[in-house]
Amino acid sequence: MPSLGRIVGLTGTNGAGKGEVAAYLATKGYAYFSLSDLIREELKKKGKEPTRDNLIALGNALRKRYGPDVLARRVMRKIKGRKAVIDSVRTSEEVAFLRRHKGFLLLAVEAPAELRYKRVKSRGRAESAASLREFIAKEQKEMSGDAGEQQLRRCLELADIRIINDVTLAALHRKIKDCL
Repeated sequence: MPSLGRIVGLTGTNGAGKGEVAAYLATKGYAYFSLSDLIREELKKKGKEPTRDNLIALGNALRKRYGPDVLARRVMRKIKGRKAVIDSVRTSEEVAFLRRHKGFLLLAVEAPAELRYKRVKSRGRAESAASLREFIAKEQKEMSGDAGEQQLRRCLELADIRIINDVTLAALHRKIKDCL
């Protein structure tokens, strides 16, 4: 298994544990950045709620207007050479742009849908899915987007390392530590 790079991109399904991986890496000296946070900032400027539907819609609109790697370009301006973890990589173009930077590695985090749905419901965020069935249907739309839209399936395929997070937090930390 390759070791984690100087810049770690995180991709994966909703509720899989990307945030937990990022939090662990932060304890190891990685600065934290989130592509979703960039979209949340834009939503705030527009006076809109950061619901999952709004995040997806605005993210796709930004990609269509400024190019499918716009969020990756914006986040790299903030990193400025630091060791960093970038959460919420969602398109193959974002991956391609980030791969141009020395030391980049893409890590995919996955977990079974039922477990992820349970985690998402416990967050208390506006996730826009009232049932497991609706949760899975939304995810399918995120999986196979066209250029300028989310392409989670392709990002999962491009990952250098894949972690299945269907374990305890301590066991997840051991899995990540094995990658360091």
